[in-house]
Amino acid sequence: MVEKKEISEKKEVATKKVKKITKEEQSKPEMSASLEILEKIEKMNVLELADLVKALEEKFGVTAAMPVAMPANAGGAASGEAKEEEKTDFEVVLKEIGPNKIKVIKEIRTITALGLKESKDLVDGAPNTVKEHVDKKAAEGIKEKLEAVGAVVEIK
Repeated sequence: MVEKKEISEKKEVATKKVKKITKEEQSKPEMSASLEILEKIEKMNVLELADLVKALEEKFGVTAAMPVAMPANAGGAASGEAKEEEKTDFEVVLKEIGPNKIKVIKEIRTITALGLKESKDLVDGAPNTVKEHVDKKAAEGIKEKLEAVGAVVEIK
């Protein structure tokens, strides 16, 4: 009997909590409306979401695209000062192998840390990019090493 009484008390407490929550939701209609909208959005698929975004953009005259930041030196270029930016990112390209294919493959292995097969494939497929996104000094060093073994190299 005591157990049944405890269970009924727990049910009463639970129903009181539910009633309290519903009263709070009714007192804050904007909160429950927001929750309803979020729940509906969670259930939408990607196409429906894309349509929703388009409709919101048209309705409120806004855009969901991220703003593009202007470069730091854009003010000078806009005022008529045309400055050429110094290139800091270079690409080393093997144009031709030359007469010493094996030496070129060995140099490619040391420069790129590729395996023998990958280095051979890179050399056989010339013209190919040996190294990308290197500074000018490193690119010059790579070029000198490859030209020392007879290859023709270009820095872009």
